[in-house]
Amino acid sequence: MTWRSFFRAARTMIGDMFRMRADKANGRIMLVGAGFVFIFGAVIVRLATFAIMPPPVSERYVAGNTVGVARPDIVDRNGLLLATDIKTYSAFAEPRNILDADEATELLTAVLPDLNARELREKLSTKKGFVWIKREMTPKQRAEVHRLGIPGVGFLPENKRVYPNGPVGAHILGFANVDNQGIAGIEKYIDNQGLKDLAGLGFANSAADLKPVKLSLDLRATHAVRDELVKGMAHFKAKAAAAMIMDVNTGEVIALTSLPDYDPNNPVDALEKDRINRMMVGVYEMGSTFKALTTAMALDSGKVNINSSFDARGGLHYGRFTIRDYHGTNRVLTVPEIFLHSSNIGTARMALAIGVEGHKAFLRKMGQLTRMQTELPESAAPIVPARWGELNTMTIAFGHGLAVAPIQATAAVAALVNGGKLMAPTFLKRTEEEAANVGKQVVSPQTSEAMRYIMRLNGYKGSARKSLVQGYYVGGKTGTAEKVIGGRYARNRLFTTFMSVAPANKPKYLFLTIYDEPQGLPETYGYATAAWNSGVTTGKIIARVAPLLGLPPIFEEPRNPFPNMVRLGAWGTR
Repeated sequence: MTWRSFFRAARTMIGDMFRMRADKANGRIMLVGAGFVFIFGAVIVRLATFAIMPPPVSERYVAGNTVGVARPDIVDRNGLLLATDIKTYSAFAEPRNILDADEATELLTAVLPDLNARELREKLSTKKGFVWIKREMTPKQRAEVHRLGIPGVGFLPENKRVYPNGPVGAHILGFANVDNQGIAGIEKYIDNQGLKDLAGLGFANSAADLKPVKLSLDLRATHAVRDELVKGMAHFKAKAAAAMIMDVNTGEVIALTSLPDYDPNNPVDALEKDRINRMMVGVYEMGSTFKALTTAMALDSGKVNINSSFDARGGLHYGRFTIRDYHGTNRVLTVPEIFLHSSNIGTARMALAIGVEGHKAFLRKMGQLTRMQTELPESAAPIVPARWGELNTMTIAFGHGLAVAPIQATAAVAALVNGGKLMAPTFLKRTEEEAANVGKQVVSPQTSEAMRYIMRLNGYKGSARKSLVQGYYVGGKTGTAEKVIGGRYARNRLFTTFMSVAPANKPKYLFLTIYDEPQGLPETYGYATAAWNSGVTTGKIIARVAPLLGLPPIFEEPRNPFPNMVRLGAWGTR
């Protein structure tokens, strides 16, 4: 072999070796590259899964509560605080990280004795990633648990709802649960309207970051109403009671109390069946206060005028039924006299003059035949006769046979005295200009003047005298209804009502007080009718809250307060 052939063979062999190594290197590079592609692909797929598929409920729950769901403050019409959030902490555990469930249970129950040891041990013995130990801890409790130093136990900041005025306004405010979710009242309205933090996603960390919800309530007036009602309910030994104040020109509810009530800071009592909001959820036969609606219907129809008269002698017979007056005059009465003497016979005859269909149409227009809608989610539909004939019209005319929520009747009577405009009641602050846009004319201004005159007449000559407060030109109407027990009216179980307007010549506020089964007392000569209890309490409420609400006293009789009544020569003006 020559040297030339030798070098040629060597060069060929070396070249083959380098090509083989290059091929192997390229293979390794491709293998490493494929590995990186697989890893990054897996990461991308996992990220896409997290974006599309939500995490488990428990993890999502913890994440949401890491910041806490903030709720806006609730304030009264004057900016006084009714509800707010405070920061608190809750203890949680990650059972999969608990080393000894028995020891952890023993340590935790030693510093938190209200915990159920068996239930806690069961929680800590699972393989879950998250369980609650105790919600809304005090700072002292948190410090004691922290001092234990148990691995797998931690704390989450949360917002706790507090109500600084206790039970005052409870049925309006409602309450929030341990997760700071609105359960009832305005609190539930806030959730339904989306006025709180968006599901705890961190857009608002505290109530201070949210616009306060301003209510129509006056805290001072509400406290005074509740105080008088608590005393009255005890004095008259009533089963339950309620009272409210409404601005007749705006439909704003200025105060509302329903007893028995509860403390929203500890709302366990709210579950008791007697803790309902009787103004909204209870439906009752309103008794003679309904005569105001019947009188207004008759006057507004044009078939009856202020000087019309009706026979109230004897009884009004219909088949086997006879309608009688509680304190009969046994004579022909004018329209104002029928109201003054609370004549069932005269009121029934007025309703018959309008007719069944006209009566139903008027009550429907006045909002008495459908469920009342307000910001509060709790409300009840009226109980309307399935078959409505002449006898129904006769009894409904004086407040028997149709059961409505008291706030419905209040809104209707407010329309009768404010110039004739019906507006849905509101628990949010509303101006008179805003109210004018939502008001609906339901009776004429002339009819409204007639009703103010008649109610004032009853205020100083009739059954409303016991609510008369010197200086406030009060007018009103009592109502006493026998409760239906077992399908029959029970004479000794009464539902009493008193509606009062002040001042009667130019109304600003309408007051309503109701008692459920008040008892007769020696001082009332054994009577338990409305004038002796609801009327008395309403007078005390007016005397106490009128100065708070800025209602100026009238020291001299208004000059010609009802000009149309004088011009027509109405009974009582001559």
